Amino acid sequence: MLLRFAFTAAVLLACAGAGRAAAQDQPTPIRPDSVLTPGAVLAVSDTDVCTPGYSSRVRHVTAEIKREVYAEYGVTVHAPGDYEVDHLISLEIGGSNSIKNLWPESYLTQPWNAHVKDALENRLHRMVCAHTISLTTAQDAIARDWIAAYQKYMPARRRVAEQ
Repeated sequence: MLLRFAFTAAVLLACAGAGRAAAQDQPTPIRPDSVLTPGAVLAVSDTDVCTPGYSSRVRHVTAEIKREVYAEYGVTVHAPGDYEVDHLISLEIGGSNSIKNLWPESYLTQPWNAHVKDALENRLHRMVCAHTISLTTAQDAIARDWIAAYQKYMPARRRVAEQ
């Protein structure tokens, strides 16, 4: 019995290690492919997106769509926590749940990853709601190049260290 348990544990550990190694060989796009993910928005106003609870009310990306996004980008294997299927133009600034606005964003890449982009999304949302930037300017900036938007709109004291 102990031998069977040890064998089963060894197989499970080997499979987990193989999955992690395979995941490391997967594409890790720092920026979305502009052909696959040009960005898409909903017909909303700054008043809409600044209403508390707005983004949770409109968030709806099915598991099937997420699998399709991973397949489009060639990500066939990944461990939980390696990626999120992210909205290029975030819901907080009027982005759509359309597959044209979704891409697999890595949590593992440095310095540019999902955590960093989340900070930008929050910053742009606050700026739109404070009327220091227009909704379309925020949408265009993040769709064009989210890293450039980060460098432009994030205060220097809050930026990640670029490598």
